[in-house]
Amino acid sequence: MDLRFGDGKPTDEERAAVDALLGPPESSWEGADRSDADLRWARGGREARDRRDLLLPGLHALNDRIGWISEGALDYLCRRLTVPPAEAYGVATFYAMFSVRPRPATVLHVCTDLACTTAGAGELCAAVEARLGPESGVHLQRSPCLGLCERAPAALVIRAGDSARPAFEDEAVQAERGSGGGAPGVGKGKGRRGRESRYATAVTAPATPEATVIAATAPEDAPPEPAPALAVPQAGSPTLTLLKRIGTTDPASLDAYRAAGGYTALRRAFALGPAGVIREVTDAGLVGRGGAAFPTGRKWQATAAQPDHPHYLVCNADESEPGTFKDRVLMEGDPYALVEAMTIAAYATGAHRGYLYLRGEYPRALARLTHALAQARARGLLGDDVLGQGYAFDIEIRRGAGAYICGEETALFNSIEGYRGEPRSKPPFPVEKGLFGKPTVENNVETLVNVLPILTMGAQAYAAIGTPASTGPKLFCVSGSVRRPGVYELPFGATLGELLTLAGVRDNLRAVLLGGAAGGFVRPDELDIPLTFEGTREAGTTLGSGVVMAFDDTVPLPRLLLRIAEFFRDESCGQCVPCRVGTVRQEEALHRIADRTGAAAAGDVALLREVGRAMRDSSICGLGQTAWNAVESAIDRLGAYE
Repeated sequence: MDLRFGDGKPTDEERAAVDALLGPPESSWEGADRSDADLRWARGGREARDRRDLLLPGLHALNDRIGWISEGALDYLCRRLTVPPAEAYGVATFYAMFSVRPRPATVLHVCTDLACTTAGAGELCAAVEARLGPESGVHLQRSPCLGLCERAPAALVIRAGDSARPAFEDEAVQAERGSGGGAPGVGKGKGRRGRESRYATAVTAPATPEATVIAATAPEDAPPEPAPALAVPQAGSPTLTLLKRIGTTDPASLDAYRAAGGYTALRRAFALGPAGVIREVTDAGLVGRGGAAFPTGRKWQATAAQPDHPHYLVCNADESEPGTFKDRVLMEGDPYALVEAMTIAAYATGAHRGYLYLRGEYPRALARLTHALAQARARGLLGDDVLGQGYAFDIEIRRGAGAYICGEETALFNSIEGYRGEPRSKPPFPVEKGLFGKPTVENNVETLVNVLPILTMGAQAYAAIGTPASTGPKLFCVSGSVRRPGVYELPFGATLGELLTLAGVRDNLRAVLLGGAAGGFVRPDELDIPLTFEGTREAGTTLGSGVVMAFDDTVPLPRLLLRIAEFFRDESCGQCVPCRVGTVRQEEALHRIADRTGAAAAGDVALLREVGRAMRDSSICGLGQTAWNAVESAIDRLGAYE
């Protein structure tokens, strides 16, 4: 591909896809037909540069409409945004969901990550390939975790075009779209300038070859996804706090949400004032639920105190850790709770604009949240005067496109701004210079939703849940060799054994992976580990984001470790040498010793330790720093190669 402005011409469809997002070009400088006036002067340089953040939505618009991004299409998008084509090419090729080479309009993503691999993803891929054949017009793509681990194996179908409607939408969401709500990229939605954009998706999980082929050849006719409540084995239990509305309250209805206690917390936030809200969150002892466990109140206070404005709020809904799906269940089953929680966080930190960075592999969550935002705006719960309090706040959804590294907060900021999703060096920290170089508070979905019970029950009552060092309830994503996989809510301090008993762990348990691919393995005789940040740390492992994957003795451990290594090799952004080279060397060594043990594997095990230490000590971000964790724990705790 030529990485300069060239003579490539976009097709009418490609031009229409970009114009649906940006509006028609105003001059030849933006791609319109040349006129005499255009030869005399150029305008809008600063304004055009300020639109760089529309590069990722523009790439999505092309991918949704056409199925891939051609040279002419990329050239036209770059002219509209005055982005150098070489930079845009680097962004387009960064994400797994985009392609700069021709491919069929229908792409079938089959998850081959940990939970799905142990559930037969390899056999599923082979059977689907045999049934579809090369003439089917379907591109099969083996994918990392799709966030559907409770229904493994899983498949996601995306069909580009403008004639189909997603099969997963609720009637209420479809009605809202028909009345003019929506967002670009899902169903019949609206772009920034009001033009229409449509594409179709279908999810099959647990996926059979027959259901997957039907979804791939006619996604608009695929059966709807199961209700989110089926992912919550405890649904309806009066003991739940964060999951209490899932399965009992219509997720599409704002009235139902308010009748179930919704927006009580926001009203109390306005009564307390920004400083009072931060004090409550601090006194409650809330820490981040994404894995780092940084105190939320301190982060909010540091952002609110910054004199530089504007401030921004970013919700990190790009959960891509293999085995993690709790945020997906919250967004699909209780979307208004996230909207309310983001509003409270923004009010407390002085932000008037929020960005919800949503995983590109979550089409139903996108539809539910798009509908929830439209309803909140219509009812005065978002906009220029939230609840008549004189406070202005609104939320914009930005879709990710398949990059695990964008779960790191500064990589996420770069992605929103239209750059490659590579982590930034710190300091400065995001509370000082985050999104667009301004003070920014970033939290994940589960962290934000915890703010609601803090304000409704009070900080002291909330802090009484759990342990003194790890307060409140925690969501755990349980999958693998259990009879009842799903999202479980327990107070901090419950043991791993108690959680697995609830999930119905199968016989002949071989190992449990805590924290996902970036976490660590524990043995079956270590199930008394308390599920707290301090308890797992003392046990030499990590709680991470709440992933608990059980594996029985039918799962070949060396192949599992090799899949983890392949994951980190694929997901490394390549910015720093220790991670870029180390993840490759780790995978190579695991390939060599896949079927060897004892003295035959000793040399490569020593090499793995050396590479692992180098990655942990010198990588820029958490991806490289944790890429060796699971392999190390399998060697030391499980004796994987003895």
